Amino acid sequence: MSDVEPGSLLPGWMDGMVSALDAKMGLELLELSAERAVGRMPVAGNTQPFGLWHGGASCVLVETLGSMAAHAHARTLEKVAVGVDVNATHHRAAREGFVTGTATALRLGRSVTMHEVVLTDDAGERLCTARLTCQLVRPAS
Repeated sequence: MSDVEPGSLLPGWMDGMVSALDAKMGLELLELSAERAVGRMPVAGNTQPFGLWHGGASCVLVETLGSMAAHAHARTLEKVAVGVDVNATHHRAAREGFVTGTATALRLGRSVTMHEVVLTDDAGERLCTARLTCQLVRPAS
């Protein structure tokens, strides 16, 4: 079960926790739970000088989706998720349309989460495979 309605940008319980960067990059959050987060960003406005989807944009999408899913799990433990490791392998480029990311939980522990994040283009071709590890910590008082 998803915590957000498809097409919604921000779920209510995440208000104030999503960065301005996500909004600037045009993130659309499509699905969110601890087990799976799906979102997309437009290629337009997120390119490198040669007009190709920027690798840094891939990492932003990976970090955002993985962190949101990790936070969905962490909140059940009265904790917050902080990213400690992100790695990404870029397979191919995109020049137009949208890049869609799907974060799938690999581990939902009491102190660590791991999500695999696959980015695809509009044709369903894999652009990037990544993994995000988050540490779950008590919120600062």
